[in-house]
Amino acid sequence: MNKTFDDSICACSLLQCFFGVFFAGKFSKSKGIGVFGNDAKDTNIPVEVWRYYLLTNRPEVSDTLFTWADLQAKLNSELLNNLGNFINRVLSFIAKDPALEDGKGVGYCSVIPEAPGAESHPLTKTFGETVGDYVQQYLEAMEKVKLKQGLKIAMAISGEGNAYLQESKFWKLYKEDYHSCSVVMKTAAGLVYLLACLLEPFMPSFSLEVLKQLNLPPETQVLLSDEKGDIERARRPWEFLPAGHKIGTPEPLFKELTDEEVELFRQKFAGSQADRILKAEAEAEAKELAEKLQKTEVSDGRVKKQRPTKSAAEAKPKASAEAEISICRLDIRVGLITKAQKHPDADSLYVEEIDVGEGQPRTVVSGLVKYIPLEDMQNRKVCVLCNLKPATMRGIKSQAMVLAASSSDHSKVELVEPPQSARVGERVTFPGFEGSPDDVLNPKKKVWETVQLDLHTDKELVACYKDVPFSTSAGVCKVSSICGGTIR
Repeated sequence: MNKTFDDSICACSLLQCFFGVFFAGKFSKSKGIGVFGNDAKDTNIPVEVWRYYLLTNRPEVSDTLFTWADLQAKLNSELLNNLGNFINRVLSFIAKDPALEDGKGVGYCSVIPEAPGAESHPLTKTFGETVGDYVQQYLEAMEKVKLKQGLKIAMAISGEGNAYLQESKFWKLYKEDYHSCSVVMKTAAGLVYLLACLLEPFMPSFSLEVLKQLNLPPETQVLLSDEKGDIERARRPWEFLPAGHKIGTPEPLFKELTDEEVELFRQKFAGSQADRILKAEAEAEAKELAEKLQKTEVSDGRVKKQRPTKSAAEAKPKASAEAEISICRLDIRVGLITKAQKHPDADSLYVEEIDVGEGQPRTVVSGLVKYIPLEDMQNRKVCVLCNLKPATMRGIKSQAMVLAASSSDHSKVELVEPPQSARVGERVTFPGFEGSPDDVLNPKKKVWETVQLDLHTDKELVACYKDVPFSTSAGVCKVSSICGGTIR
């Protein structure tokens, strides 16, 4: 790899310090709107997580958009469940002592096993060829300074490692075919070392920790190069670590980011930095005043109690709940269509049974027959507006509305889909817009009609209110192909 690549990584390092990611409206450094370097530090989320997130979302041809739900999904699904899970499974199994009770009769006492004939083990040989092909693609991407692609390929190799472990059933092999199990474990441990090398340009502190757990000095790590024959070496991952090498102590590499933590961060970093400072000062003053007023005054032998005080926020006059019409008034949830059929009395309507997390499904009537085949409506996750006033459509009462996007000429309609891992019944949120939904939208107030004017899909196919994405705990909601469509 050349100096161009090194300079690009340096530029990305600066990005970690000065890049502000925005989550409600446009990012503005001058106005302090966004999540800045000092904010990221205050979260105590490890630096390698932020580096990974920013690099995977690095804007190369267009702006990027930050949501806490997206950060949570990338940490929990990609770093924790993919990369961290693979490395920890491998090293923890090798570290076990079969003679101890907690070893459950398996393990290699932290020593890399002998694995003669690994090249003739069918599953391992195929796996090695796959890894070699990926490493070749990785080097080509990095030479062209396609950093996002390089990182994506490295993570794909980790995914292949997990698949290799699952297919080998190493936990059974130990007692059924010890030699094959040793081949799998030596190969997997070699892949752990390879991943430390591949990911070092992106997450150097992560790579150092992996080398520590492998009991290898930092200088063991190498920048890979085709000129040095590293592609061919990668096709034989069982050769990276010598038999008899004693590894260090395995530890979890990543920590789950919980829903509670995400909500805390969402509230803490809402608005501009100036707003956050004023809010913190107001809360501190209110707390100090409340402590003073809670003290009692003694007069004429009697205790005179002070009236309970309100917080600074409560002391301000509240706007009427009806004064502002915004997306937070809508109760949009993740729903699962459990059954869909044609309306018995209307050729253009479907009747769906949709689970929205209430125990009993809701009946929903949708005019989608001309646009979406019936088979594509079955067992599908959708976004459902749940607080419209129920309406009877050709004899059947519809208790909600399925949200869909239509093209500018209305010739194409597509469902707005949450991520597959989103929880059924969870509320779709809009970062920066907080508040409880109306129980039922009053038709006379035209809340839905007003909000609907700002619902659309962007050029990345993300469903948005103004420029804020439909967000769930598993990520943002999208459509298949309609860019710049209207959502209704």
